[in-house]
Amino acid sequence: MARSDTGEESEGLGELVKTVVYALLIALVFRIFLFQPFSIPSSSMKSTLLIGDYLFVSKYAYGYSRHSVPFSPPLFEGRVWAAQPERGDVIVFKNRRDGNKDYIKRLIGLPGDTVQVIGGVLHINDAPVGLRRIEDFVEPVDRASISSQLCSERTVIDGERVCVKEQYVETLPGGSSHLILNADRNRTNNDNTRKYTVPEGEYFFMGDNRDNSSDSRKIGSVPFVDLIGRAEIIFLSSEGNPLTFWKWRFDRFLNWIR
Repeated sequence: MARSDTGEESEGLGELVKTVVYALLIALVFRIFLFQPFSIPSSSMKSTLLIGDYLFVSKYAYGYSRHSVPFSPPLFEGRVWAAQPERGDVIVFKNRRDGNKDYIKRLIGLPGDTVQVIGGVLHINDAPVGLRRIEDFVEPVDRASISSQLCSERTVIDGERVCVKEQYVETLPGGSSHLILNADRNRTNNDNTRKYTVPEGEYFFMGDNRDNSSDSRKIGSVPFVDLIGRAEIIFLSSEGNPLTFWKWRFDRFLNWIR
């Protein structure tokens, strides 16, 4: 006897539901244990990371905590399969002082370190880090930042108002190097800080856009348990909605983060 159309439709619907459920489970496992996508919402990590960069963050890099799971349920304490982060890593973490929002910054200070900025130069354990001036970072004023007045200088290039920031290669103890921006030539505000001592079990973070970053200079050091993962690679970058492919920045696709 031939099956009815209704029976065939029910079987087809059941197969579709199973396929969707399997796909969601695979995506959830991928997100919890392997890689989580993350988008850059602010300018605090320029020029390393730009607004509109989309990254993969490795969840296994430092082991797993309750923050590895969506909505951070209190399933267990501490971390399992823990591995210590390295100075210079770019890390996504939970900021308890801002409603457990996800932040992304660079790891500067390890437990027991002292960290201080003097005259715009980062000092770790009372020693200045390596600093080498390179070409300026230039961008249109309207993209510079929420506080677009933070420029070393403003000028006009090809009829467009641009924000110019001093750019340096900074080398941390251990040899890790990366780019940083300095927008304040007057050496005030974030360019001169008190000396911070990093507690045991916690880490000190700073943004690469040093004069436009809410980081450990303001929010304090971050407990190990609040680390989510290490930023690994930019898989897509766009100056607007990622669906508007004509605004994609193809030169940033598949760039490793360092």
